[in-house]
Amino acid sequence: MKTKKNFLGVGFIGAGFITRFHIRAWVGVRKADILGIYDPDIKRAEQTVALARKLKVGETRVFKSITDMVADPAIDAIWICSPNYTRVEVMEEITEAVLKGKGQLIGVTCEKPLGRNVREARKMLQLVKKARLLDGYLENQVFAPAVVRGKEIIWNRGAKLCGPPYLARAAEEHSGPHMPWFWEGELQGGGVLNDMMCHSVEEARFMLTPPGASREVLTPVKVTAYASCLKWQISEYIDHLKKISGGKLDYQNRPSEDFARAVIEYRDQQGHILVVETTTSWCYVGAGLRLSMELLGPEYSLQVNTLDTSLKVFFSRRVKGKAGEDLVEKQNAEVGLMPVVSNEEHEYGYTAEDRHMVESFLDGQRPLENFDDGLNVTELLMTAYLSLEKDKTMPFPPPGLDKFVPAVAKGQWNPRKKK
Repeated sequence: MKTKKNFLGVGFIGAGFITRFHIRAWVGVRKADILGIYDPDIKRAEQTVALARKLKVGETRVFKSITDMVADPAIDAIWICSPNYTRVEVMEEITEAVLKGKGQLIGVTCEKPLGRNVREARKMLQLVKKARLLDGYLENQVFAPAVVRGKEIIWNRGAKLCGPPYLARAAEEHSGPHMPWFWEGELQGGGVLNDMMCHSVEEARFMLTPPGASREVLTPVKVTAYASCLKWQISEYIDHLKKISGGKLDYQNRPSEDFARAVIEYRDQQGHILVVETTTSWCYVGAGLRLSMELLGPEYSLQVNTLDTSLKVFFSRRVKGKAGEDLVEKQNAEVGLMPVVSNEEHEYGYTAEDRHMVESFLDGQRPLENFDDGLNVTELLMTAYLSLEKDKTMPFPPPGLDKFVPAVAKGQWNPRKKK
């Protein structure tokens, strides 16, 4: 591992939607430049490089391979933002390049989820330890300004006077993913539960954890989950998914869940029961992406809703133009009264998240949100899938969790087929 530095050169693996989100967030990051992009799709990589250069976040260039990126002495850290089904392979190549002395790095970060199942998430953790690199898990919602500030106020005022919070609710809802592979259970690792509940589970855990305490102060006890495919198995939407995927997506016979709920019971070090309640969906049709969080205690509560914005615009029917996402992520309309999230990268926590990872790596410290957290989240999500399949509450951790692969990730789940 490289020694501590005063400035970080960063390379991104993957040039898609989430990498572009990070690039826009990087305008608010200091002491680091984005110097490289690798993506098998050269055209997409070039387009993403052009965005980085336009925003002046570094002298970014396209790399021909992951190994070439590791070997460049200007690259100190890598952000893994490639599709879920590539993550282990990407981490293996990074590790091999480092161990063979082809290059040196300080650290690696990885977008959520860390793995499609527990075995993959554990493999990611093993590989980063083998390479002796610092590791960061990119869970943006625990860095969202409203979440961070809200937690600070609740714990400093309400909890200090009346006792700690006991219930956290979190929901993430929109009308569906950007790319066809997200819809494919075998490639993504599941449906909306795996894709988005990873956010809600970790944000809620963060809110219930006392400031400055480690995550070990909360012990998961049991998990209860429910999921179904409510919208995307309707015939017209089945046809739509077939069309956008060139016929690959078959939601008539191989759907992924588009709605999921889970309840996780924790116990704190005093033996008190704490509850996390999460809801996620790909079948919410509103202005766009809606994130909502609540924290409840004996004499207080906290609420966050990202669509309760300080800026709204109205367009009549006469205002006609191209569809886009210039007002809010997963935007569903271009007319009417629309909320505007003026700086999504900041509001959703990407800027603070990237800043924390950079500062941690420069200080030679493991980030507060790391691969151990990513593994724990995956363990909870897989327990939720087990609860769904067995139709009962599951103790945590259930036996055989390391070998479990959800039926939806094997193309074997269909709520409309009679058992």
